[in-house]
Amino acid sequence: MAAIGKIRSWGPTLVAVIGLALFAFIAEELFRSCQATQNEQRQQVGQVLGDKISVQEFQALVDEYQEVMKMQGRENLSEEELNQVKDQVWNQFVSGKIIEKEAEKLGLTVTDEEMQNILREGTNPMLTQTPFVNQQTGRFDVSALTKFLNDYKQAQTSDPQLAEQYQSIYKYWKFIEKQLRQQTLAQKYQTLLAGCLLSNPVSAKASFADQNTESNILLASLPYSTVNDNDVKIEDADLKAMYNEKKEQYKQYVETRDIKYVSYQVVPSADDRNKLMQTMQEAQKQLQEGMAPAEVVRKNQSQAAYLGLPVTRAALPSDIAARIDSMSVGETSAPFETKSDNTLNVVKFIAKSQQPDSIEFRVIQVGGASVDAARKTADSIFTAIKAGAPFDTIATKYGQEGTKQWLTSAQYQNSSVIDAESKNYLNAILNTAAGELKNVELTQGNIILQVTDRKHMVDKYDVAIVKHTIDFSKQTYSDAYNKFSQYVSENKTLESLEQNAAKFGFTIQERNDMANYEHNVAGLRATREAMKWIFDAKAGEVSPLYECGNNDHLLVVALTKVHPAGYRDWESVKDALTQDVMRDKKFELLSKKLEGIKTLADAEKQGAKLDTVPQITFSAPVFVQATGASEPALSGAVAITEAGKMSAAPVKGNAGAYMFQVINRQEREGAKFDAKTQEGMLRQQAMQAAGRFMQELYQKANVKDNRYLFF
Repeated sequence: MAAIGKIRSWGPTLVAVIGLALFAFIAEELFRSCQATQNEQRQQVGQVLGDKISVQEFQALVDEYQEVMKMQGRENLSEEELNQVKDQVWNQFVSGKIIEKEAEKLGLTVTDEEMQNILREGTNPMLTQTPFVNQQTGRFDVSALTKFLNDYKQAQTSDPQLAEQYQSIYKYWKFIEKQLRQQTLAQKYQTLLAGCLLSNPVSAKASFADQNTESNILLASLPYSTVNDNDVKIEDADLKAMYNEKKEQYKQYVETRDIKYVSYQVVPSADDRNKLMQTMQEAQKQLQEGMAPAEVVRKNQSQAAYLGLPVTRAALPSDIAARIDSMSVGETSAPFETKSDNTLNVVKFIAKSQQPDSIEFRVIQVGGASVDAARKTADSIFTAIKAGAPFDTIATKYGQEGTKQWLTSAQYQNSSVIDAESKNYLNAILNTAAGELKNVELTQGNIILQVTDRKHMVDKYDVAIVKHTIDFSKQTYSDAYNKFSQYVSENKTLESLEQNAAKFGFTIQERNDMANYEHNVAGLRATREAMKWIFDAKAGEVSPLYECGNNDHLLVVALTKVHPAGYRDWESVKDALTQDVMRDKKFELLSKKLEGIKTLADAEKQGAKLDTVPQITFSAPVFVQATGASEPALSGAVAITEAGKMSAAPVKGNAGAYMFQVINRQEREGAKFDAKTQEGMLRQQAMQAAGRFMQELYQKANVKDNRYLFF
């Protein structure tokens, strides 16, 4: 009993221990769950209507799009072009998800039968971008597609190697098919929406009158510019009242941020330029003294290759092509600078010749057990053809077709390097006359070459170029980095960054309303880390130092303000509000000048400029020469004023206050009302209006765009 009593006395302690153990277990599971959720969120590129897309899924879509571009002949995309691809992929993902959800609510689908009808018609522009186009008609050929799909399906089981060759075309087609389905679904939705916007004979007649009833007026203009800004008193209450009136204009649907930053570009020092100039002067001397051009170009690590073959102007850098026009053959230029590509250059103009841009030739490749055996065989072939044996027959005897082929300048002249063997072969082709036969010796055998035609004679140039970017040295970059690093480390606040920028020779720059879908900061590439910092920082914080650009820029950023999604606060749009209030107050002042005016002559006495304005219609804004502005309000006021009458009150325009008298009004000459045509035009306008539905749907789709974290 004593033991039981003792155990009972431990009851509260045991309950507490067990409770803590349970709490620890639950907390651990909660922590793991939260950690897993955070890890998942960190891998999300974005979200649309609750549908998430991971970085892996998005990259797969980008890769798919790039493969499509390769099929269309677009390879080696620049960074800017790749960014455009990513934007295109994101926009298609977002719009696709939105349309799918809307279509699902309405029961809209694209059936397989509808797709087959589209393919049979073959008129969709996307289909002409596929390999299944009849070369004679230029139209999409559905039978060619059907045959390919059947061949691909059979090859997967009977010929895996052929199926692999077909794979890229198959993927390309599946991409086009997917795009067709999305496009067709969007068109069905838009057509259904446009069907809700109707026209009728009454609105058609009113629209025709608005377009074709012309008024000629005598106009009195008082520009707002005649009122000095200092004579207008604007208070915060005026700005707030204007803000409340126009608040909807200041609603934004994504968060934006304001920054101030210092961007410093590292440039070559005078010492860097002098050292490069010495290198170029030495290259000039070597070329002038007759050193082998290929050796000079190689030793001086020129950015322009030297092939030792004649090339057309198209193969030369543009600055060099322009330079040789003023040079003579054999001349070597002094070092000169090209601003457009930031280089120093030395050029030796070795030779100029007239050569064909296209050469037709055929060959027989001759090998053997040894090089000597190949030489003997080649000699006998050469002798036989020289004696009249048909080239084709001899080629067939040695297991070759001997077919004719064309060599163009573009096929070799843009190469960065050509080995000695290939150069020997090319020289033989270039220097063989039409109808001539040559026995060309190569390292591993011979080639029997016959040139059959030479066309399109052009000027070709043998030019040795030593081209070097004027770049900074490691020491120059180190000095610049140390200076910028000192500035950043000594100034940890925005206030001190601004106060001490001039002391270090830097300039503070400003950028407002940055959005996270932008691809760079301050117009510099390789600034993704800075972008991530901007959208993670708090107002007033200063970033670390970033090395960016083409490894030639240093950057520090300060976040000045965050504008959340929603209505902008009135102070952030103060400048725009001030302009609106200024205009209204100037109109009030000018209106008082026009009070009691009975004739336009009286208005002229008050400083107004008189002018005749012809052919005003309600459907188009009036352009007023006196104020240099388009004035829609004036068009509306003229339309409701009877012919011969003056305006009832001054009209408030964008750039001035106006009074007018309608001189006369008439129908536009030759205009005839056709109800059917006019209603059709109104329906077309309705379709265009319906085309803006995507913006409204986007705003309600709760789109989250985190691409800046990954790309």
